[in-house]
Amino acid sequence: MDILEEFNTEELYVRYAVDESPDDRDFAMHIHEQCEIYCFISGSAEYLVEGARYPLKTGSVLIMRPAESHRTRILGNEKYERYAVNFSFAVTDIIDPRRILIKPFFDRPLGRGNLYSARELGGETIRLFEEMRGCGDQYEKRIEISTRLFLLLELIYKAYLRRVTDGYAPPTELSEMLVAFVNDHLFEELSVSLLAERFFLSPSQISRIFRRATGAAPWEYITIKRLTAAREKMRRGESAGSAAESTGFGDYSSFYRAYVKGFGCPPKDDMV
Repeated sequence: MDILEEFNTEELYVRYAVDESPDDRDFAMHIHEQCEIYCFISGSAEYLVEGARYPLKTGSVLIMRPAESHRTRILGNEKYERYAVNFSFAVTDIIDPRRILIKPFFDRPLGRGNLYSARELGGETIRLFEEMRGCGDQYEKRIEISTRLFLLLELIYKAYLRRVTDGYAPPTELSEMLVAFVNDHLFEELSVSLLAERFFLSPSQISRIFRRATGAAPWEYITIKRLTAAREKMRRGESAGSAAESTGFGDYSSFYRAYVKGFGCPPKDDMV
């Protein structure tokens, strides 16, 4: 992947990236601790969010909230071009402390309502992302990016309000039901064999469906979700031991090893 331009601070990260010859193996499932707006420019790909599959067209926008798993699935060898911006509440709360513009990210089930078409957003999103690539020093770039971020959020919020507001139908695809079940019971006892029994499938079928739906093996998915939740608890003042126990880790030593492997640092480094 070639990141052709980026702006990176603790609260705000914008990038414009291109893969001339994309390889699906290079795009793993991941989650963020901030909200993300992704804009597809070109290529042959689809987007996976929590077991849901979204087709991509030029100008397609996807939104993800913190800890919402996602990945690109490459379908062909065409040049893959996209923009993305990640932002924390520290950026948006300055202008929108009631977090009205953030509702589209949170007022929906995981993996539902992520995609907005270019038509829904008035065809403005690519231009706004392109304008984030302006010249200037860090201070000027932050102003340019922040103002256009709020314009993007306003477009998404208005499109969100225009959509049907009588709730989201429950998932009907097996893959989506499987991922939803895992999230509903994330901090409880979970295993591939338990999922196989619950959905009347073999463990190998469960693993295959889950990996196809999310881009990760079941236990890999469960672990990173639990680790992210534990990290957030510690940053709010909870002890590492309590955070580990409350997020489903059986013992502290396994939590510690997983944490170091996942985040590259021991839990104490993320405690307040």
